[in-house]
Amino acid sequence: MTAEQMALLRKAQASLDAARALHGLRFFDFAASRAYYAMFYLAEAMLLGECLSFSKHSAVIAAFGRQFAQATPAMEEFHRYLIDGQDSRNIGDYDIGPGITESEAAEQIERAAKFVDLAKSKLGTPSDDSAEKS
Repeated sequence: MTAEQMALLRKAQASLDAARALHGLRFFDFAASRAYYAMFYLAEAMLLGECLSFSKHSAVIAAFGRQFAQATPAMEEFHRYLIDGQDSRNIGDYDIGPGITESEAAEQIERAAKFVDLAKSKLGTPSDDSAEKS
């Protein structure tokens, strides 16, 4: 795992922790947004493992789909999590309507937690000895 991947995994975990805290405080829009960012950082870390890097969210999501979901059908679920997560983030961050419900935010947090588990299984954890390798 490279130093950049390790930093992204740590940032993703912090984002997931923040999502849980925000959910507990009943800030559901912001909880969903943080859950999406956890997944986004993890997708970036996994793509870096394939020597791929992008500056736009849409490019990261599309590349994740091409690189992982098309190659491995089991990964399609995680690609869907990214797509739905971005939609929730856009609602939570930009819409002035009713926003994200408690259950919708909880679902995004659950998906982000699964994404963390996936990334750790593919990349290792930031505390692994392999994290020292670049």
